[in-house]
Amino acid sequence: MRNVAVLGATGSIGTSALDVIARHPDLLHASVLAAGSNVDALLALCATHRPRHAVIADESAYAPLRAGLRELGLSTQAHAGAAALDAIVAGNDCDTVVAAIVGAAGLSSTLAAARAGKRLLLANKESLVLAGELLTSVARDAGARIVPIDSEHNAIFQCLPDDNARNGLQRIFLTASGGPFRGRSRAQLVDVTPAQAVAHPKWNMGPKISVDSATLMNKGLEVIEAHHLFGLPGERIGVLVHPQSLVHSLVEFVDGSTLAQLGLPDMRTALAVGFGWPARIASGVPGLDLLAHGRLDFEPPDLDAFPCLGLAFGALAAGGTAPAVLNAANEVAVSAFLQGRVGFLSIPTLVEDTLAALPRQPADSIDTLIAADADARRHATQAISRMPVPA
Repeated sequence: MRNVAVLGATGSIGTSALDVIARHPDLLHASVLAAGSNVDALLALCATHRPRHAVIADESAYAPLRAGLRELGLSTQAHAGAAALDAIVAGNDCDTVVAAIVGAAGLSSTLAAARAGKRLLLANKESLVLAGELLTSVARDAGARIVPIDSEHNAIFQCLPDDNARNGLQRIFLTASGGPFRGRSRAQLVDVTPAQAVAHPKWNMGPKISVDSATLMNKGLEVIEAHHLFGLPGERIGVLVHPQSLVHSLVEFVDGSTLAQLGLPDMRTALAVGFGWPARIASGVPGLDLLAHGRLDFEPPDLDAFPCLGLAFGALAAGGTAPAVLNAANEVAVSAFLQGRVGFLSIPTLVEDTLAALPRQPADSIDTLIAADADARRHATQAISRMPVPA
C-alpha cells in the first residue's frame, strides 16, 4: 500500500491524482491532503478520502478547518502553514508525494519530500526551474525517485526510465499544443482577454498554467525542467507544436531511431505511471484510437508571436539565477494580466525587461535563488505600476 500526500489537492492535477487513487483502494491511500485557502473544498475531499492529515496553507484558515473536520466526525488531523506541510511530507505518514502546488510556493515542500527520500511525482515546474540543480542533487543523495508528471517529461521518462536506456541519446523533443492562439500573429494578440487565454483547447488546467500555455512560457519552463531531469543542454532539446496533443514527446538516438510516447491528453495517465512504476496500473483513461483521430501534425513554434519560449532558452543558456528571475517575473506578469492590469503582450515584455535589469548570479545556494526570486518580483511589480492599464 502506497500512502500518498497530494499537495495542491483541490487543483486540477490534485483532482486527477485523487481519481487515480480512488480506483486502487488496495494499492493507494491519500494519507495527506494539502490545499491553499479553500477550506470547504479541502473538507469535501477529506470526507471522501479520509486522510490522516489535512493541511491548509493559509494559517488563518486553521480554525475553520479543524472545526469542519470535527463536524464531519473525521479523525483527520488539521494543520496550517508551510512549516507544518514540510514536516508532514518528510514524516512517516506518506511514502509518495504528488507535488502539485503551483508556483514557487511549492518549492519548500518539494525539497522536504526529496530530502526524505520519497517517491516524488513532480508536477510543480517551478521547483526545477528555480532550483533544479539543488533538487536533483538532494533527490539523488537521498535516494528519492522523481517521476515527472508533466505529460511531456513523463513521456520522456517512459522512453528513458534509467541511465542504461539513455545510451546513445541524441536529442529530445517536447511537443506543445500551441495553446488557444496557435496560428495568430503578434499583431493579433494585442487585445486578447484573460478569458480567451485560459480557454485551453486540450487541457483543463488552472488559470496561471493556462496563460503560460497561451504564451508558450510553459514550454520554455519545460525545456529548463528537461535540462535538469535528463541532463541535456538546451541545444539538444527541441520543441514541436503538435495541435492534436497525442504525441507527448519524442526521443532521438544516434542510430537514427526515434521513440515517442502517445496517449490521450489526460493527466491521469502520467499520474498512474508515477504511482505504479515500474508496474502499470489502470488510470481511467481509454486507449488511443489512431484511426479515429486521423492525422498527426507538427510545426515549428512561432517565436515572434510567442517570445516567451525564446526567453526561456536564453535564461537556460545564461544559467545561474537567470531561470529563477525568468520564472518569478513571469508569475508576477501573468498575475497582473489575469487581473486586467496589463495586456497579454506585456507578459514577455516584463519578463525580458526583468532579465535585462537583474544581472545573473551563480546559483550556489537556496538563499541566493530566493533572493533572486524576490528581486525579480520586486522589479516586475514596479514596472507594472508604471504601465497604463488596458482599456
